[in-house]
Amino acid sequence: MKIGLVQFSPEWEDPRKSILKIEELLNKSDKDFDLLIFPELTLTGFTMHSERFGEEIDGVGTQLFMHISSVLGTDIFAGIIEQDVNKFYNSLVHFDSKGLIKARYRKIHPFSLGDEDKHYNESDEIIVTEINHIDIGLSICYDLRFPELYRLYTKANCQMLVNIANWPTARIDHWKTFLKARSIENQCFVVGVNRVGNDPYNKYNGCSAVFNPMGENIVMVENEETIISCEIDFGLVEETRIKFPFLRDIKLI
Repeated sequence: MKIGLVQFSPEWEDPRKSILKIEELLNKSDKDFDLLIFPELTLTGFTMHSERFGEEIDGVGTQLFMHISSVLGTDIFAGIIEQDVNKFYNSLVHFDSKGLIKARYRKIHPFSLGDEDKHYNESDEIIVTEINHIDIGLSICYDLRFPELYRLYTKANCQMLVNIANWPTARIDHWKTFLKARSIENQCFVVGVNRVGNDPYNKYNGCSAVFNPMGENIVMVENEETIISCEIDFGLVEETRIKFPFLRDIKLI
């Protein structure tokens, strides 16, 4: 599977300008991807104005990614502020290659240190989606600090774990360490897509990355707006789990 990690700097609380940046990136990049993955809250940055930017299926972000996925014939994971009646969720939405919504993951762990829990509702549902018979566990930013979530995904036999984020430079060493740890302990590919640039509160240096089932870093890019290309051979997941059958010895889940 060929994936593209879309590392860019969203325009703060300005979806229209963010869309222009995305279109520019796509126009000058390779378009032959099986999956494109965008950062958390893709069009706004890490805003707490969920009521202003929340959207249903007719919203600007949802319609954008439905269009891009259908035109490119590519699956897309993107961050959407999802409105469901009077509730708002920080969501990762899977748009399939026909432009249809295939799955929605709503963030389980809102970032309380940043008051996210005051502006977004939390979920309690893990979401496994699938592309070409590959099962993928979905997560968002702060979720990465809670390994229990990823154990549940591994119990569901996921071959890849994806985290989209607005993870600040001040704690980027934690980001790198958690991505590596989640790959080692779950013996699968882990993909983290982070933003770059600044918002009114933080600086971001990206470090979007892919780690293989042995915890080896395949790719990591810092401080660059680009679409990072990576080929993934999922045969390595089964090979690793057979050669090192550590997951069979888990007693507590």
